[in-house]
Amino acid sequence: MTVKHFIATLLIIIPFFLIAQNDSATKDSSHVKVSAAALRRQRSLEQREHIKKLIDQEEEGALVYQKQWALGIKLNTDGESIFYEHGKYKTIKRTNLWWLELGEKKQHNQQKQTPAPTITTYPGYSVISVGNDFIYGKENNFYQLKLGLGRQLLIGNKGTNNGVAVSAIVGGGFSLGILKPYYLQVLDSTSSTELSDIKYSDNPTSFLDPNIIVGASDFGKGFSSLHFVPGLHARGSLRFDYGRYRETLSALEVGFNADFYSEKIAVMVDNPKNNLFLNVYIGLVFGGRH
Repeated sequence: MTVKHFIATLLIIIPFFLIAQNDSATKDSSHVKVSAAALRRQRSLEQREHIKKLIDQEEEGALVYQKQWALGIKLNTDGESIFYEHGKYKTIKRTNLWWLELGEKKQHNQQKQTPAPTITTYPGYSVISVGNDFIYGKENNFYQLKLGLGRQLLIGNKGTNNGVAVSAIVGGGFSLGILKPYYLQVLDSTSSTELSDIKYSDNPTSFLDPNIIVGASDFGKGFSSLHFVPGLHARGSLRFDYGRYRETLSALEVGFNADFYSEKIAVMVDNPKNNLFLNVYIGLVFGGRH
């Protein structure tokens, strides 16, 4: 066989070889896709069967899970908060809860403002600077730490894979109000280049003078002057739990809070002091069951 004949033979054979390889790869890929789809169907069937068993156990009076835990965030009409919650199932319809919550209360008329640029003159040159955004007329940051006990009562349940369980939650407990003085940076009356950090009680006139406000002080300012106010709180809500028979807890919650403190709290200078705070909220809850 000459070299020309050998090359011609290769040119004829190679395309068929490549086509065969491509067909083999396509079949393998199709087999993998079919296997993955079959695996998903199998898992879905197993999940449905598992949930059916849980529903049957519950109908017979057995507890499906023993405990639950959750982390959540609340968007309140007067602020925001985060919380941790732990629950112990006592019966099919009743769960005992305790929770720890940390948040900040705000008032409707507190709005951030951007300060006007400040020109500081030095020998031979000037510096233009803009301070931190600030809230005009804010006297205190008002934080809350709550420790509470309550009960979750199942009032409606759709026993399916994607079922929604509706529960009522009621409870209350101890609250600790934490007041941190709100500080502003202002131009020092004794110098054209120096700044002073002041709170409202230091100098009410300067604190409220927009012409000398440079901006808000650093967040850490005021922690050395915290004031603690004890109180009580109550909570009521409806929780919509998506997939009640899953080990993963995911829910939407709507409700109200009532907080009472032993002293009247000042947040904004122009607003009356209060020791009773009421709000409504919507919350997102994520956690697990076991």
